[in-house]
Amino acid sequence: MLELITGGVLAVSAGLNAYIPLLALGLLSRFTDLVQLPSGWSWLENEWTLGIVGVLLVIEILVDKFPVLDTANDVLHTVIRPASGGLVFSAGAKADTVAVTDPAQWVQSGQVWPFVLGVLIALVPHLLKAIARPVLNALSAGLAAPVTSALEDIGAALLAVLAVVVPVLALVFVALLLWWLVRRLRRALHERAARRAAAIA
Repeated sequence: MLELITGGVLAVSAGLNAYIPLLALGLLSRFTDLVQLPSGWSWLENEWTLGIVGVLLVIEILVDKFPVLDTANDVLHTVIRPASGGLVFSAGAKADTVAVTDPAQWVQSGQVWPFVLGVLIALVPHLLKAIARPVLNALSAGLAAPVTSALEDIGAALLAVLAVVVPVLALVFVALLLWWLVRRLRRALHERAARRAAAIA
């Protein structure tokens, strides 16, 4: 069960930022004893992979801080974030971690469904983020973009680390994060509707 939580939380992290959980898994596996990636996933800790993912992460962090660019970035990442979610779910759920020392056989099998499940999980926070961001940008004249993006990046990094070290706590954090995203989206949509009504009146 813990391996499912680990993979799921990593996928949620990928829904916020495609590259943070990939980089976290690779770095933790390469430089610590916290993660031991399964055979077939060692490419994640390769220096070329880490370098490429690191460069993509820097680009993502910079682009996501600017209004309009962040919306275009979200459209582009509608494919990338869920795909990353599928990768980190598959790799993370199959890995030996501090919390998961013997991944279940159903995760270790070569079936494609762990990847599909990771894609679907990552799609939820990605869509919430992609819907909320243009509304928040419009309401704040773009000032919300860097703050919101920074909070999402911090959340993704925390989730990636917690998924490996304390998956149950990470699951609680996911519930709080999703509640916050839904609340933020509802408030933004309500404010937008109120402004439109005021403009018509």
